[in-house]
Amino acid sequence: MAEFKYTKDHECLHIDEDIASIGITAHAQDALGDLVFIELSEVGKTVSKGDEIAVVESVKTAAEVYSPVAGEIIETNEAITDDLELISHGINEDGWLVKLKISDASALGDLMDAAAYGEYLKEID
Repeated sequence: MAEFKYTKDHECLHIDEDIASIGITAHAQDALGDLVFIELSEVGKTVSKGDEIAVVESVKTAAEVYSPVAGEIIETNEAITDDLELISHGINEDGWLVKLKISDASALGDLMDAAAYGEYLKEID
């Protein structure tokens, strides 16, 4: 069954079996403002939890996107680098940055579900 998970750094994951589509939350998008560039890691790269998997640049700042889990990048969303507006689409649609084959699912337990992420946003705002 597919599910969504969130990090305190505003990454979001759509998990379907052992594949995680990773992107950034609407909160992160709002904080960044107008995007000007997205750089994605390469397909085949093996990452550990906390490794950089993308950089999202806006007119305000650049933000690194980190992998919330360990695994191998099996696909990158090249379309998003040409059409930055796609990032506002859901990560279960075409707003994801990378797809990762999860190698260590134990880290998923450290992530928040939608309700917990909503509470976290209330705490930090």
